[in-house]
Amino acid sequence: MNKLTVLFVTVIAAAFVLLSSIYTVSEVEQMIITQFGKPVGEPVTTAGLKVKVPFIQQVNSIDKRVLEWDGSPSDMPTKDKLYISVDLFARWRIIDPLQYFLRIRDERSAQSRLDDILGSETRNAVAKHELIEIIRTTRDRVPLRDALLTDAERDLNMGALVPIQKGRALVEREIFTAAADKVQVFGIELLDIRFKRINYNESVRPKIYDRMISERRQIAERFLSEGNGEAARIRGNRVRDLNKIQSEAYRQVEEIRGLADAKATEIYAQAYNKNAESIDFYEFTRTMESYKFIIAENTTLVLSTDSELFKFLKGMDPNEE
Repeated sequence: MNKLTVLFVTVIAAAFVLLSSIYTVSEVEQMIITQFGKPVGEPVTTAGLKVKVPFIQQVNSIDKRVLEWDGSPSDMPTKDKLYISVDLFARWRIIDPLQYFLRIRDERSAQSRLDDILGSETRNAVAKHELIEIIRTTRDRVPLRDALLTDAERDLNMGALVPIQKGRALVEREIFTAAADKVQVFGIELLDIRFKRINYNESVRPKIYDRMISERRQIAERFLSEGNGEAARIRGNRVRDLNKIQSEAYRQVEEIRGLADAKATEIYAQAYNKNAESIDFYEFTRTMESYKFIIAENTTLVLSTDSELFKFLKGMDPNEE
């Protein structure tokens, strides 16, 4: 019984020692073997089943994959003294696990170092460039312009892009180059860096919006002024055309009226020039018609005795009705 117990304990101990000396490395990780807290040997970078000294050696896993760094937005000034909020992100990986383990040890510390380095280099790059250089990407981009803004552009310079020297891509490259050298001493390779979001600082944002509103209002007022001028021109043309039409109509009316009067006179002449009696009758009727317009109630006429109007009046009997 004692022999069986000893054998069983021996087998258990051997299995425990064997399990303690074997470890597995996956495809997405690399290992640093430490003995009493200090690294020993070369980093294990190949996947598979590995062996170590049991109990006195420890396995420290280090990620081999591409890792993400996503910084918090921070406020910083540009060269043209505009405070902006910059949000940055980057991708990195561990290429020297031993150096990484000696200097940083874990990913949390690595993220903190990246915060310091990338934040500092971003602040330096932003301070050396104007805002337009950080926002714009291409130098020769031609914006689409509304044809109605042609006059406004000439006066307000609206719709034209400010020329740039570098652009956002080269500013990102400057940050990447400066930061890559500094993080390399920690066994880290910086793969890429990009601006995620650039916005105005909260304190200056209302002023920027007010300026944008003011610029749009100037354009609107210019369009309104041009519209009022065009309306005044249309109204002027309308009045001129109306006067022209009325004048032409009045001329035509007078011509027609003159032709009608001439025709009526011709008809009257033909009717009353047939003989002496018709001429006397025409003279009499025309004179009677003129009396309607000349003589009214309480009218006093002073006529000579040889007046054409008087010759019919002197033959009238005032007692006759």
